[in-house]
Formats: sequence, C-alpha cells, structure tokens
Amino acid sequence: MVGLFLVLIGRLYQLQILDYQTYNPLSKKNSIRREYVSPARGLIYDRNGNLLVDNEPIYTITITPEKYDTTKNHLLAKLLGVKISDLRQRIKKAEQYSWQRKSRLYTEVDFDTFSNIQENIWRLPGIGHIIESKRHYPTPIKAAHILGYLREVSQKTYLSSDQYQLGDKVGKSGLEQVYESYLRGKKGISYKLINAFGQELGPYDDGKLNKAPTKGANLYTTLDTKLQLFAEKLLKNKRGSVVAINPENGAILAMASSPEFDLSKLAGRLDHHYWAKINADTTSPLFDRAIAAQEPPGSTIKPLMALIALHLGVITPQTVINNPGYFYLGRRYGDHAPPGKYDVVKAIEKSSNTFFFTVMYKVASDGLFDKWHSLASDFGLGHLDYIDLPGERPGILPDSSYFNKRFGYRKWSIGDVINLGIGQGVMSATPLQMALVSAEIANNGYKIQPHIVRAIQKSNGTLLHTDPVKKKIPWVSQKNVNIVKEGMRRVVLKGTARWYANIKNIKIAGKTGTAQNPRGKDDAWFISFAPYKHPKIAMAVLIEHAGYGSQSAVPISALLIEKYLTGKVKRKWLLKKMLNFNPAKEKE
Repeated sequence: MVGLFLVLIGRLYQLQILDYQTYNPLSKKNSIRREYVSPARGLIYDRNGNLLVDNEPIYTITITPEKYDTTKNHLLAKLLGVKISDLRQRIKKAEQYSWQRKSRLYTEVDFDTFSNIQENIWRLPGIGHIIESKRHYPTPIKAAHILGYLREVSQKTYLSSDQYQLGDKVGKSGLEQVYESYLRGKKGISYKLINAFGQELGPYDDGKLNKAPTKGANLYTTLDTKLQLFAEKLLKNKRGSVVAINPENGAILAMASSPEFDLSKLAGRLDHHYWAKINADTTSPLFDRAIAAQEPPGSTIKPLMALIALHLGVITPQTVINNPGYFYLGRRYGDHAPPGKYDVVKAIEKSSNTFFFTVMYKVASDGLFDKWHSLASDFGLGHLDYIDLPGERPGILPDSSYFNKRFGYRKWSIGDVINLGIGQGVMSATPLQMALVSAEIANNGYKIQPHIVRAIQKSNGTLLHTDPVKKKIPWVSQKNVNIVKEGMRRVVLKGTARWYANIKNIKIAGKTGTAQNPRGKDDAWFISFAPYKHPKIAMAVLIEHAGYGSQSAVPISALLIEKYLTGKVKRKWLLKKMLNFNPAKEKE
C-alpha cells in the first residue's frame, strides 16, 4: 500500500514539476486560441501625395472545423443566404487546410448578414468573424493595369509559405503584384480565451503575449493623377495606349491602356460575372497595351535611324538623297513624301521612305546590320526595359542571327532588311519602348530607367528611394542628336504634325507614324517631347486601327502635353473632337 502511494506521489511530481514545460502549453491549447492578425495593407499615392489606393473595412465570417457542428449547415446557409452545396464545399476546403485553425469562410458579407450571424452565434460553435479590409480607390482614375488587383492566395502558396493562410489576398497584377512583399506587411498574433462552444471570452492574460501586426509599406508613385485621368478620357472608345515619361529620370507621369477594366469590381469578393465578362471580351481589356502591345513602330523609328546612320558615317549632315517618289530594289517601294532632294533633317520632317530605305540599304551593304542592332538596342528596343510592372514584352529587333533562325541560314536578303529602316517588316516595339526612344533623344542621349514607384515608406517611417539608373549612351554625340531634334521640331512646324501639335507658346517636337497592321486598318503612332529646348515630358501614343498618326495620335499627344505644361486646354474644339473620335466608326 505504501509502495503504491509512493508511486502516485512520484507520478504527480513528474506531471506537475518535471513535465511542466511539456504539458503546460498543451493545456493552454485547450482553453486558449492562438490567431493570426492580418496587417493593414500598404497604401499607394501619386507624385503629389494624393491617395490612389486605400483600404475600407469588410466583415468576414470564419470557421474552426474542429469546433463546428455540421448538423448546423442548413441553419448557417440560411443565415448567410448561400446554397448548401457551396457552404459544404467551403467547409471541406477549410478542413483540408487545418482542422484546428480558424479559416475564412465567407468574405465581405453585408452588415445585415453579419448581424444575423452574431444574433445566432450561440447556436453555431466554431463560427466566428474578423473585420478585414478590401481595396478602395478614392480618385476617379482607373489605372487598372498600373495599380493591379488582389486575388485569394492559391492552395499551393498557403501550404508552402508561413506568410499566408487560407483566404489571404495576394497581389496578382500591377504594383500590387510587384511590391507584394512590401505592401502585405507582417501578421500579428493574438491569444484569446474561449469556452467549450469555441466562443471568445476575451484576451488571454490581458493580451500580454499578443504581438501586434506590422502595417504594410506605402508606395509613393511618379503618376500625375490629373494627366492620368485626362489620358484615360482621351482613350475612351479606342484601342491603344499612352505612355508619358519624364525624360530626365524615367518617371512615368501617365500610362493608360484602353480598353481597361474596373478595379473596384475586383476588390473584396470576386464578381464572377464581371470577371467572366472581361475575360471573354474580344477587345482584351486585361491586356496592358502600354507595355505588352508589340507593333511595328512605322515612321516613328526614323529619328533613331537618322541618329544611328550619322554615328556610323553612313550619312553626314550634308548627305543629299534624291527621292523620285519611290525606292527601287527589284520593285518599287512607295514614298508618300513629295519627290525631291532630301538631307537628313528634311527626311525626318517630310518622313521620306526613300531616304531611310537608302540608309538601311547602305547599313546592310556595308556589313553594319548587327552593329545597327546593337546601337538601336541601346535605346531600349528588342529587350525588356524592366519597368516595375509585370507582363512587359521585349518587342522584336532583328539581327543576322534572328533572320538566320527565322528564314534559314543565309536564306534572307537585303530586301528583308530595308523595311526596318521605316519601322516595318520583322520589327515591333511597345509604346513604352517608343516613349523611351523619344525621351532619350530629348535628354540628349542618356539611358533612363522607366519606373512608377519612386519611394517606399516602411511602417516605421523609413523611406526607401528606388534610385533608378541614368547613364550616358556613349556613342550619342550632341551634334548628331541636335540634328535629329531639329528634324523632329520641323515635323511639328511644317510636317505631318503641324495641324494639331503646333501650339502657340509650347514648342513640341515629334514624329508621326502609320504602321501597317495585318489584322485591319493601319495603326497610328506619334512620339513627342516638350518643351523643345528643355524637355519636361516625352510621350508615345499608339491608337490601333486608326489610320494616319497625324489624325489621331498627334492630337491626343498635343492635348496631353498642353494639359501637363499649362494645366488647361484652350482648344476646346479639338478636345471635343478627340473625346468623340472612335476609330471603329470612322470610314476607311
């Protein structure tokens, strides 16, 4: 008897003293619930500190499968106003994620539904709620392709990462995706007392063990909200894009792609009908044309062609080429410029195809094709320019290796090369790339890094500046770039842009382009910068299937430049014309 008593005393000593560290945490789990607390997602601002993206509160109903009684499914479905089949599917998903941990069951429930759940919570053990947030867009701009949207994290992600849980949201496009690691913040931990029904009784130990969440970092962008809104308005009912950039540092002032989509309908609970609609839309509103539309640049390539030709010595400022109205190489290649003699400035002004066919013929004949490729790539063509957005495409800038792969080794000819001189043939560029070409001519040959975020503000107030790279393109001489800029200025004074871009007190330089499109009517281009002497803005405008660049892309660009530099638009007649301009309804 004494021996048995001693055994019992020894066992109690082991349980209470020796094994305290092992069994005490287990006992806590029986009465204490550990929960992760989601942080507030970081905010996004424009260049002037105006709020572009913030958060608004929403109610989320949660479930802890271990505590939940599935016989309550019909009651819960009735209170939530959902189908029983959908509820069962969500419960199963929560069980697969974790039997013991709280999971989101339904997000963004309205206040009446939330109230009904709370009134009946005593009948629903394992059901709870959290107050979360969804993205809110307080300005009238859309900027959908720039800002991006959130989606529920995939099963693969939340099972393989301690950063996410079932039902968490993650950036899936735009800045939300690229800066996800900054915006999401860091989860906190909360310990709560619960009763036998799984209901919360309050914080454990007055919250002394709790760890507060760390708010996500804020993004300060380079966007000009007024210019962005104006660009979006001008692109309405058109397919195309606008990219406006500061030529001194690569800051994106505005970037619009049309058609686009409504971010507010993708915030919070997904509107499945709207999502299906925009995915099925043949105009591709989810496609970011500004950084991914790869189209022949047409005559907008001619200023860069001139700069390269001057550097290579293929032409000089005094070189004169006769234009009989066509270029001949086995057949006639047409030229819309009037017949006559052309130097390089006049060739840019009048957009002479014959001049630039001849230049590209000399480049190829002199064995300089691959060198041409290398020099053109220095201006951002033919490769990614690494803007801080997902989905950028490189365009096509061919060299001899590319042609060998595409047509077969030495199975291509000089005839395949000369079209590149006028931005046609096997060549394509994005609006972003052509905006960079314009900007890097405007700034006298400095390579700039396109970027949208200029600073990241951490939760403790620390500012991290993005510090984009800017460096001189070594082969670009001031003499040569001045010649090219003079030609671009004369395009506005006397050439194809004179009707709409020749604005009093604003000296604009630019180059129009009309590029053949095998899918329909020609695409319209215009690259530009202003003011001419000390540029503050450079731009590329692409309007798909709109015909001549002078009739559609030029007025849009001119209106945007006028708005940015003066804060207003005086030519109301032109504004009305472009707001109502719809290429799809224009006659061929």
